[in-house]
Amino acid sequence: MIASIPARLKLDNAANIYPASMSKQYSSLYRIKVTLKEVVDITLLQEALLRVAERIPTFRCTLKAGAFWWYLDRCPVKPEVRGLKPLKDFRFEDQDGLLYRVSARRCCIYLDVFHALADGTGAMTFMMTLTGEYLRRRCGVEIPYNQLVLDPKDHPVYAEVEDSFKSVFSGRNGKLEKNVDAYHIQGDALPDSAIKDVRMVVSSEDVKRLCRQYSCTVTEFLTAAMIWALQEEHRRDGARRKRSVLKVSVPVNLRPFYGSRTVRNFSSYVNLGVDVKDGYYSFPELVKAIREQKAYDMQQDRLESKIAANVALEEMLIVRLLPLKIKHPIIDLINLLHGDRFVSQTLSNMGNLDVPSALFPYIQDIDFSLGRQRGNSGAVSCLGYNGKLYIHLTRKIVSSRFEQAFLARLQSLGLSVETQESDLA
Repeated sequence: MIASIPARLKLDNAANIYPASMSKQYSSLYRIKVTLKEVVDITLLQEALLRVAERIPTFRCTLKAGAFWWYLDRCPVKPEVRGLKPLKDFRFEDQDGLLYRVSARRCCIYLDVFHALADGTGAMTFMMTLTGEYLRRRCGVEIPYNQLVLDPKDHPVYAEVEDSFKSVFSGRNGKLEKNVDAYHIQGDALPDSAIKDVRMVVSSEDVKRLCRQYSCTVTEFLTAAMIWALQEEHRRDGARRKRSVLKVSVPVNLRPFYGSRTVRNFSSYVNLGVDVKDGYYSFPELVKAIREQKAYDMQQDRLESKIAANVALEEMLIVRLLPLKIKHPIIDLINLLHGDRFVSQTLSNMGNLDVPSALFPYIQDIDFSLGRQRGNSGAVSCLGYNGKLYIHLTRKIVSSRFEQAFLARLQSLGLSVETQESDLA
């Protein structure tokens, strides 16, 4: 790699779980799609990809298994723009060992990422830097670079590839939070590991108006709408021993809190929801409950304690000395027993993207979709771009009642929603 970047990078604290839980039926994948206003020139995109992959060197790495941990290692093969494939069965050999795939079809550029490489923020930085470099070559755009769209002429620095979990939390004491089992939507699985994706597009200003009305953030508003839809599903569920806790896991980007510049994983989560054993909640009650929970769980000492406990566990001498072949099934079992079990759904909100306005005339839409979930029926992801909020609801079951209830909730609040259903896999 570049002189200031180590040749090998041990997986960060959040990433170890993903290779451990990978199987033929499940890989932790997500997709970012940028829709341009003209057909993509594959040759120029390939040139831009080679340049940007050197600028962000973790995207020139493959995954290796060491004696004690997994690590990222420099991949000698240059990345190539490949044909679009379903978002499943992600085999590294298909990408010559790389942990992501760049594809193009008509006016769209696609980036499929294995979560061990980067979280959504890190991958979005790569995707928007790639898009910016492509448009510079294709259209001669002069770009005012920022933290989202990096200047490919700059040299990478260690801060961009560091394990910020270790940098911030190593050596600190913490405590793991206690959780209870949450309600899960049941249903017949889609055939052949398929994934349905329901895309909803609304006006960002209209959503903000509702958020002002309810004195909440966009994340809190959408979480409340998800819990509302979960209530509707729970109400219809005839199972005699169904669980009463409805919870949504909300990833939290830690970079703004600690000044991190890493393009790897650096996020935590808060689990927000209600217990409906004594009855269901009105929408205003849900918003209030979510807002108060989020404020409590986002307190710095509570958030840091949870993260520090996970880092401390990894740093324990007995854990460090366990061979990887023994760690692997243990990590997988812990994830199976304590991962999706405590939440009903996930909401990953990328926020409003800080895209330089010089790119607006060339970029039509930006979309972010989560792939197949291991223990839950589906997940929700969203981002804001150029006055619109793009929401994606993915699922692995046939029933679309949750999506329909979520849509009905938004429409009942006066939102005009464009919808489109497609297959991710």
